Amino acid sequence: MAATAVRYLRSVGAPVGVERYEALPPPVLRAVAEDERPPVAAGEFRRVLGHFASGVTVVTAVDEDGPAGFACQSFASLSLEPPLVVFMVGRASTTWPRIARAGRFCVNVLGEEQDGLCRGFAVSGADKFARVTHRPAPATGSPLLDGVVAWIDCTVQAVHTGGDHLIVVGHVEALGAEEDRVPLLFHRGRFGRFDV
Repeated sequence: MAATAVRYLRSVGAPVGVERYEALPPPVLRAVAEDERPPVAAGEFRRVLGHFASGVTVVTAVDEDGPAGFACQSFASLSLEPPLVVFMVGRASTTWPRIARAGRFCVNVLGEEQDGLCRGFAVSGADKFARVTHRPAPATGSPLLDGVVAWIDCTVQAVHTGGDHLIVVGHVEALGAEEDRVPLLFHRGRFGRFDV
């Protein structure tokens, strides 16, 4: 799996350093028979999983063409030792290849009033950084958006396949948070906030 990630990163021109961790043995795979597949329609899958509330992030990077970023709600912490995070990105994303080439990224955790910012980064093909103020994140130089609740500055550790998405593991190089800020939430297709 680690060799696959390295090949992918090299194919998109991302810097590939020395492996830091031992790769796990490959899983034993078997074919899934037709009678084992649950009859789940995509719409029903999306509706039911929409009941899981999540935070909202914008993943950013800088490549030779300038800043790049996309809205992402599929983000989570993965490991404390070593410090790792994970996000998922669609294989059809036009932003992901730019982040992969950079080999580094910053996860910007959005605040309760930043739903408009999220919508701007969810649009494909637009100038997502128009009128968006940001500064370089301390470890990687990736765009750290102004006003975010928290930020996690990372280098790409590994990339795995996951159906129609890629699973990106990031090694955390630096991070920070605004303790008095409230995060933006996403639930059943709508933005929301905590009632405290």
